[in-house]
Amino acid sequence: MSQSRVIAITPGDPCGIGPEIIARAFLDDFKATSQRKADEQITRHCFVAGDVGLMQKAALLVDPGGLQLKVVQIAKASEALTQPPGVLPVLQVASLEANLPWGQVDARAGRFAGECVMWATQAALKKQIAALVTAPLHKEALSAAGAPFDAFPGHTELLQSEAARHVGVPLAQMPVRMMLANDELRTVLVSIHVSLRQALDAVTYNNVLESLRITHQSLSLVLDRPPKIGVAGLNPHAGEGGLFGREEIEIIEPALQTARAEGILAMGPYAPDTVFMRARKKSDGAAEFDVVLAMYHDQGLIPVKYMGLDQGVNVTLGLPLVRTSPDHGTAFDIAGQGVADAASIRAAIRMARQLSD
Repeated sequence: MSQSRVIAITPGDPCGIGPEIIARAFLDDFKATSQRKADEQITRHCFVAGDVGLMQKAALLVDPGGLQLKVVQIAKASEALTQPPGVLPVLQVASLEANLPWGQVDARAGRFAGECVMWATQAALKKQIAALVTAPLHKEALSAAGAPFDAFPGHTELLQSEAARHVGVPLAQMPVRMMLANDELRTVLVSIHVSLRQALDAVTYNNVLESLRITHQSLSLVLDRPPKIGVAGLNPHAGEGGLFGREEIEIIEPALQTARAEGILAMGPYAPDTVFMRARKKSDGAAEFDVVLAMYHDQGLIPVKYMGLDQGVNVTLGLPLVRTSPDHGTAFDIAGQGVADAASIRAAIRMARQLSD
């Protein structure tokens, strides 16, 4: 196995639960070593791109005696390939100025989180790592960090900017989309971190068509076949034939027609209050659609998050790298208590591995 098969995990905001859930994921694998083969360990060949001191602090939250989980500094990413269970390898890529308290918004924390993501993104673009898993950062702290991080509302926009710069194209030529997924439902968003009013303006023929193309291309690789895409309408009852709005007639349906002419299996637009139920996998694994294209952030994310945050994974589609993330935030209210659940970041690591294999 080459160095490029390792997976980098960024710790997210150091004042949140990101470092803690990473440490717990490694500890859980160590505890299960006797029940699982080495190649079944979720965290195998993974390392943290961050700060050694921070991860030592996090490790003590989940292993207070320090008897089961050992934090080890590595000099290069490839050293993660040879670490045994019970070892959490850390590559020092950014340093914290102080021992920041848990659960508080701090510009220093935002800058640290941004620097870690920047390093890992560049490593992924250079094919030095196979994939990038990002623990949650705090958008307010990232903005407070100042330039260049205050230009990015979140991970997705930062990744998009770095990818465009690396490839040497304008930002507009590096379109990306957010997909939230769990074991039962996938949803892709036409727009992400903008106001609702701006999101409505973003429902254009070009944006809907581009979203369909990115979804088709990305999920075809995952499923090894063209995905069946159910498209949500923008308005109640998908506009009810124009009675509640004409976006479905004048924007969404024309984009669907073009997509279908290109061989994309796009169906709809359907009433947004029922299309997600039709796409949810049943007990036998069957579903009418493989994914739902939602017109704006909350329309698509509320159904997935309502089903539970413990297995939700955020995947950025359209990038020349693999990036996944847990489907939850920094959880400042419980940070530092040693009680945060690692299920979502384990699911994110598992999906990153699947997408990069």
